Amino acid sequence: MRSFIDYYYIENVNESFSIPNDFQKLIKDLIGNESDSFFASLQSDSPTSVRYNRDKFDLPLGLQRVPWADSGVYLDKRPVFTLDPHLHAGRYYVQEASSMFLEQAVKTAIGDNQKIIALDLCAAPGGKSTHLLSLISDNSLLVSNEVIRSRVPILIENLQKWGNPNVIVTSNDPAGFQRLPSFFDLIVVDAPCSGEGLFRKDNEAMKEWSLANVELCSSRQRRILSDVWPSLKPGGVLIYSTCTYNLEEDEKNIEWLSQQNNVESLRVPISPDWGIKEIDHKGLFAYKFFPHRVTGEGFFISVLQRKSGATSRNLPKQNRRLGKLSKSEVALLDGWIAKDGVLEVFKFNDQINAIPTNTFQIVELLSSILNVQVAGTPVATVKHNKMVPEHAFALSKCINRDNFIQTELGFDDAIKYLRRDNLQIDTNQKGFSLVTYQNQPIGWLNLLGNRVNNLYPSNWRIRMNPNQHQ
Repeated sequence: MRSFIDYYYIENVNESFSIPNDFQKLIKDLIGNESDSFFASLQSDSPTSVRYNRDKFDLPLGLQRVPWADSGVYLDKRPVFTLDPHLHAGRYYVQEASSMFLEQAVKTAIGDNQKIIALDLCAAPGGKSTHLLSLISDNSLLVSNEVIRSRVPILIENLQKWGNPNVIVTSNDPAGFQRLPSFFDLIVVDAPCSGEGLFRKDNEAMKEWSLANVELCSSRQRRILSDVWPSLKPGGVLIYSTCTYNLEEDEKNIEWLSQQNNVESLRVPISPDWGIKEIDHKGLFAYKFFPHRVTGEGFFISVLQRKSGATSRNLPKQNRRLGKLSKSEVALLDGWIAKDGVLEVFKFNDQINAIPTNTFQIVELLSSILNVQVAGTPVATVKHNKMVPEHAFALSKCINRDNFIQTELGFDDAIKYLRRDNLQIDTNQKGFSLVTYQNQPIGWLNLLGNRVNNLYPSNWRIRMNPNQHQ
């Protein structure tokens, strides 16, 4: 049996690059005599880190832990992740370690609050949203938003692989959330930025960098913050982050926001061993990650609490309702869903979906206000009086696995399945079968007695040939 992500590897190759003079000056002004160590670190390979989905995987022993993230680990080598079935099962997410510090910020923000409504405003490709789903309770709701339509599909894919039903995906401009005044308990704004913190990983980001682009990004970030702030309820918390170092996009933006609003800066507990630089900028706390100090890339984060405003959620009048299932549809769905009574099943865009019962009315409200792309977990569609399971349902926490035929695949067949190739499986059974790899679902097959249909989503299929990486 192959172990977790240990099959194919690629070499880290850090290309040589020229560091812009303006950026060199910016860094020297920021960190002074540490700048030589900083620039030397840009010539080293980026560390590889992943964050486990503890609903699907126990944390392996013997791996170096990311100290500020309970489920984060570093890998000694960088695998070809595309060729690992565990990735496609949603058992882990490949994420840069510094950005996992969101976990500490969220713990500071929500404390023991077991039921919140959270917004991830700039969510694609989904790293912070999947992390948030692991941090908030099952009774909470996450609105995962991406304004750029072309980036919505990868966000949906990663969220559905993670498997939580308490999330909706939207595609709205930040200004659209002003229709929900004083609504969210927690807002995460991982703002589009000049990308300075990713220079080691992405040489193109360095080539495109300029002071003019920094100013452009700063202006855009302020517009985003200004637009979304009214939707944060009093006492609620906004977490602002970038992958930059400069003052314009970082400290000066939180200073600007605090000048426009009644804000309290929350201090996040950190260990001196972590190497994180705590900033006190005019009474506003922030945290900066430099690659010569931490095992990770450049990152900035600050936690800001709204201190005044309307004291209750002002809910607009609903003008759209989620659909109800017919009696025949309820009967067809019998036995499919785990946790009966905890999940509400409804119709959304001719699809049967499931979401935690206690969040249903909120989702119904949001579906009348926002451009909702996906609500909860897609379970099935009805075709010719028969339930056809959705791929997302196979990967979800909602599924009652015992209700379905299960077909376990070895590594080679699992890769064929993920490539949407034809499979030769000796079976006389008929019906929809849950496909598993090392006992973890990765999708569906339709068993037809003498042959099988591969139901892996065509838009998710992997195109990489494993023979090229042996």
